Amino acid sequence: MKFVASDQSCLTWSGDCLVVGLSEESLPLTGLLSDLNERVSGLLQELIDEADFKAKAGSSAVIRVGGEVRKLAIVGLGAAEELKLEGLRRAAAAAAKLAKREKCASLGISFPIWNNSPERTTQTIAEGITLAMHEDKRFKSDTEAPKVVLSDVALLDLSGYDDALDTAAHVCDGVILARELVAAPPNVVTPASLAETATNIASEYGLTLKILEKAECEEFGMGAYLGVAMASEMPPKFIHLTYTPKDTPKRKLALIGKGLTFDSGGLNIKAGAGSMIELMKMDMGGAAAVLGAAKAIAQIKPDVEVHFISAATENMISGHAMHPGDILTASNGKTIEVNNTDAEGRLTLADALVYADKLGVDAMVDLATLTGACIVALGNDLAGLFSPNDELAGALNQAAEAAGEKLWRMPMEEKYFDGLKSIVADMKNTGPRPGGSITASLFLKQFVKDTAWAHLDIAGPVWSEKDNAYNNPGATGYGVRTLVQWIMDSSN
Repeated sequence: MKFVASDQSCLTWSGDCLVVGLSEESLPLTGLLSDLNERVSGLLQELIDEADFKAKAGSSAVIRVGGEVRKLAIVGLGAAEELKLEGLRRAAAAAAKLAKREKCASLGISFPIWNNSPERTTQTIAEGITLAMHEDKRFKSDTEAPKVVLSDVALLDLSGYDDALDTAAHVCDGVILARELVAAPPNVVTPASLAETATNIASEYGLTLKILEKAECEEFGMGAYLGVAMASEMPPKFIHLTYTPKDTPKRKLALIGKGLTFDSGGLNIKAGAGSMIELMKMDMGGAAAVLGAAKAIAQIKPDVEVHFISAATENMISGHAMHPGDILTASNGKTIEVNNTDAEGRLTLADALVYADKLGVDAMVDLATLTGACIVALGNDLAGLFSPNDELAGALNQAAEAAGEKLWRMPMEEKYFDGLKSIVADMKNTGPRPGGSITASLFLKQFVKDTAWAHLDIAGPVWSEKDNAYNNPGATGYGVRTLVQWIMDSSN
């Protein structure tokens, strides 16, 4: 699909489908829209009247015009003063889906400029369209291509903002990589294949890569991570990918992603209705987001040094599996009584956090499909944000707002750590059922010494069973856009 930041307007563009974004305040038609109505012989007003169109967000309608513009469509943007970037992104996705449904090869988009920022408007529209059009058919036998494919998209009245189109393409590259990693089955995405993905990113974009094998992890004393890995026949891969800018970096950051390519639950096996064992290929959603962000950042090239880290492994069952009751020693010397082998992600993250904390970065963020408790608390659309650092939490919230990914800051009630106290070790790996996502974050906090740190529990939004705006059912690529935005904000 080819994008053009065009100097044409809705009065001059010609092609298969012209989509105009209308806010509630743009009705009745005046100015440019009135001129457009004259161009199409009154059909714009006729479409509004026949559809009883009120420009509510998410609404749309289409009519055949003929001539230079084959079809004319309108997409509702809601109240102008309430329009946010996410509303613009969703409207662009709706326009693209409408054009696809109407079998249009070329699309002209005429949307208002958001917040006097044509650059941001350009990037957001391109993101919404690209992500809405992405389909993952790698594992389907029927791969017959449609007869008409949306191939040319013109963003009208946005000439000169080609850099924003490039940024959108790079961000979407990262999101699509994350989607495809999460969506792939666990016999395809393994610890070794995650390491291979990191190798390919490093090779293509000139990043530095270090893969720690099992023996090296043992030298680092990563007993928590290796305890989880013991039962798998696939060797663990500790991935450390580094982007370094040409000039002196303005900041140094680290992203840590939970990389469980399959989670059986271990000896506390996931069983019964609601266990979601068939979806545990998505338990590496944090690692997928981190690698997706790496691919995007490597192309955008901000003045920020970024470390992308994942302790990748499987959580399986065998004669070598860790037992409930085992005591593991993490790389910072803290001991952990394993009272539930299905709380394995925090064990891998423990050693990854200790490793990242020693890199001398200014801030670090981990992402993990960590707890079902977070889904219970926040549902499927929001990730939980946990951080003792107000400045970092605020920056992530701001980045998520711009990126269109929902976060909700959760409390870190220190008293709840009492539920993790062990009689025989420094701590247990799980606490009481109430507040499970909070105690999980308090567990992780024990492995961060001085660095500003935040934890994102993305168990809910990493996967969707429904078609939602620019996310088709399945893997969403959640987290990539927020991470990239945060890093880019950090370079300013």
